[in-house]
Amino acid sequence: MKTVRNYFGHEVKIQLVRESRPTKECLITGPEDVYRLVKDELKNADRELFLSIQLNTRNRVLGINVVSVGTLNASMVHPREVFKPAILQNAAAIVIVHNHPSETDEPSEEDLAITNKLSNAGELLNIDVVDHIIVGKSFYSFLEKGLIKNKKGVQNVNK
Repeated sequence: MKTVRNYFGHEVKIQLVRESRPTKECLITGPEDVYRLVKDELKNADRELFLSIQLNTRNRVLGINVVSVGTLNASMVHPREVFKPAILQNAAAIVIVHNHPSETDEPSEEDLAITNKLSNAGELLNIDVVDHIIVGKSFYSFLEKGLIKNKKGVQNVNK
């Protein structure tokens, strides 16, 4: 635990708590692995949920965080909330995932824009955004469609 003083002189304590690992040392080798990991939680949601999955250098899952709970067809997402858990967990990369309650797998203009924004933020932070998965009736992978720029991608790790 680290104690620091904020701008106003108040003491603030920062602590990262490691909870039990429901991911069972899960390895992400492709979009299908991500889909299997989150589909049960996202498929039945009545609102958009936006998740960040933090990965180590070997694409093992360090944690999964809910970044935003939205409405029926929208979710507010800011890079600060997406990358905060990745920074705290010393993640090398992240996969971003959200659902479409309408069960459509195709990305919206907003989905394309936030993917680009988060990829650019990840570049600045040296935290690779390896994919953006949309869960609908099935799933849509920005990486598979060539719509995301990243350094390594999740298909070619540990081979």
